Amino acid sequence: MPDSNSAPINAEPVSHTVQIGDIAMHYLDWDGGVAPMLALHGLASSGHWYRRVAPHLAGDYRIVAPDQRGHGMTSQAPAGYDWQTLAEDAIGLLDHLGIHRAAVLGHSWGGHVASNLAMRFPDRVTKLVMIDGGFQDGHLMPTPTWEAFQQRLAPRLVAGTRDEYLRRLADNLWFCWGDDLAEIALTMVYEGPDGQMHDILRPEHHAQVLESMWNEPPSVVLPQITVPTLVAAAGPRAERANSQFSRQREVMVAAAEQALQNGRIHWIPETVHDIGYDKPAELAAVVREFLAED
Repeated sequence: MPDSNSAPINAEPVSHTVQIGDIAMHYLDWDGGVAPMLALHGLASSGHWYRRVAPHLAGDYRIVAPDQRGHGMTSQAPAGYDWQTLAEDAIGLLDHLGIHRAAVLGHSWGGHVASNLAMRFPDRVTKLVMIDGGFQDGHLMPTPTWEAFQQRLAPRLVAGTRDEYLRRLADNLWFCWGDDLAEIALTMVYEGPDGQMHDILRPEHHAQVLESMWNEPPSVVLPQITVPTLVAAAGPRAERANSQFSRQREVMVAAAEQALQNGRIHWIPETVHDIGYDKPAELAAVVREFLAED
């Protein structure tokens, strides 16, 4: 097996679309390795989120990164944003690919989907990696109410023209920005007839997601997971260190560590929520080391 510092493989994924239940699911497939890996993106994101990380893993793993329902190029299903249906979507894709068991990664909200997949279908998951996600619990917020939770996780502001949208992102991610991130970001939005950008994930579907997160939080899900689990958490950059937001995240990560039967935490220091953009090689090394353990 290559060491964690090996150069990334210069390979582009193959794009596919397949009917899974009531949705036409789009997914990316880095079919360069043997061991299967299912990589789930975050809320209002897409499978393209893994484009910087996957090349560091593709030599040993076959990485499959779907656009989850209502995201990217997958169907805009009117319902099904509950944990059970989302987990069944993922199982349907694995069945289509003939994959019985896989390592499962999930970033942000995808960490919640991944943890529910591991809880509900433990025989299909070898190991679980929650990438700065799966631990966000509204009931641990300073104001633990449904209204405060809705406000905290309200849809992000996507406005302006294509150039204005990308310029805002480039300003926020100046330390890791590149043309590839611009391409990734454009897989998550669409341009309306008026030339304004909008999230592909519709507000009514976002609202269904929040209901699931509130009604079945990590405190309910994580204690039921039996597979080996790693939480790769983003330690804040200097400008966010010791902020109330960072301290609250530490509380939630600690709660997740305590809740997991067979889990541990690895903090990746001085980064951002989108670790895969900022430190893809380091993230891949942490994932690789964890998956290689007996």
